[in-house]
Amino acid sequence: MYVPAHFEENRPDTLRELIERYPLGILVNVGENGLDANHVPFEFDTAAGPHGTLRAHVARANPVWREAAGQPEALVIFRGPSAYISPNWYPSKHETHRLVPTYNYMVVHAHGRMVIREDEAFLRGLVARLTRRMEAQAGEPRPWRMGDAPPEFIAQLLEHIVGIEIEVTRLVGKWKLSQNRDARDRLGAIAALEALGDDESRAVAAAMRAAPPELG
Repeated sequence: MYVPAHFEENRPDTLRELIERYPLGILVNVGENGLDANHVPFEFDTAAGPHGTLRAHVARANPVWREAAGQPEALVIFRGPSAYISPNWYPSKHETHRLVPTYNYMVVHAHGRMVIREDEAFLRGLVARLTRRMEAQAGEPRPWRMGDAPPEFIAQLLEHIVGIEIEVTRLVGKWKLSQNRDARDRLGAIAALEALGDDESRAVAAAMRAAPPELG
């Protein structure tokens, strides 16, 4: 990923927070037909390994876990909020007319090697933890639990999934938040995003306020 210095985000806690808040990752690996990508929700164990460990499960019918035997290198992409930025929102545009549209976004690339886990204890524990977390995020007053389903049904489903464990070797973060614009242009874009009022626009505006500017 191309990361200009003014868009680089390397604070470990900030990178981990995005992964934990937006756990649906894009798992990219090399398969027999070239690059492959799968959209998978991940558990992130920040205490396992120097950069943390990602865990997930896929359908046994999905070839990704077999491909990992020959090509274990993997990249998982996590994306936070993003928003289109109109040049009309920059005051300097109305003076110079030398600005173009862009997109602001926050992403983390997690690099590592896939290890396949087929043992039932691993799978059962992983599914239980992911379920608890996702139900909590959904705000369910009575969260669904694995115990709500018949044991034989859960056991049958576990036979049809395979676990993936990726010890992260490198985290790369890019926070593209108009840090290369001057203060009045940044504030103009922030105000426009806040006026749009949707959750994603507001989240990008908040991140832009928090991002240290490259220029004064």
